[in-house]
Amino acid sequence: MLVLDVFQAGQIGVLKNELHEIGIRINARPPDITIKKTSQGGLGITSTCKLTRLSEATIRAILNVYGINQGNVVIREDISDDELIDIVAGNRRYVPAIVVLNKIDLVNREYLEEAETRIGEDFIPISADRNVNINRLKEAVYDRLNFVRIYLKPRNGNADFEEPLIVTSGSTISDVCAKIRKKFGNEPKYALVSGPSVRFRAQRVGMDHVIQTKTL
Repeated sequence: MLVLDVFQAGQIGVLKNELHEIGIRINARPPDITIKKTSQGGLGITSTCKLTRLSEATIRAILNVYGINQGNVVIREDISDDELIDIVAGNRRYVPAIVVLNKIDLVNREYLEEAETRIGEDFIPISADRNVNINRLKEAVYDRLNFVRIYLKPRNGNADFEEPLIVTSGSTISDVCAKIRKKFGNEPKYALVSGPSVRFRAQRVGMDHVIQTKTL
C-alpha cells in the first residue's frame, strides 16, 4: 500500500520513484520475453510482434552487457529498453499496489478533489482515526492479492461459511489439501466440489482441478 497524507498527496511520485529505483515494479507484470542461454552458437533473436521502441542492434547491445552472447531470445510484445533490462537483470519484483489517502476527515470535499488531481490515479480515501472506509480498504487488498475463498464441508456435516480457507487464484485441489495439512496433500484422490468451477453440485474432480470460488 502506498499510504499518503491528505496534505501531501503530491508525494505519490516520490514513492513510486523510490520503489522503482530499488527494483520494485508496482501494478505491472514481467514483459513476455523468453531467454534461453546455450553454450555454443550465436545469439538468435525472434519477435512475434513489431518492435517500435527497440532495434535488434540495441537488443544485442543490452544482452551483451549482461554477458548473453549465445542462446535464443523470443520477444512477444513491443518492449522498451528498460523492460528488457528488467528481465535480464533478473532481480526485479512485480507486485500489486493500492494507493491510500489518509486523514480525509480533516479536509472538505473541495480539498479532496484537488488532492485527487495531484495523485492522478485511483485511490482509496480513508480515515484511520475515524475508521472511515476501512472495510472498503480491506476488500480492495483482498481483491488486489487475487485471493479466493474456499468454504470447506466436512463429511456428513454442513459447509463452514464463517471461516473460509483463503488460497490464491489458480490453486488446485492438491494445493487446498496441502494448505489444510502438508502431509494431507498426497493422500486424497478426488474431491467433491460445488461452485462455478464445476457444472453441477458436489461434482467429483481430480487433484489437479483448479478452484475458482465458493464451496468445496
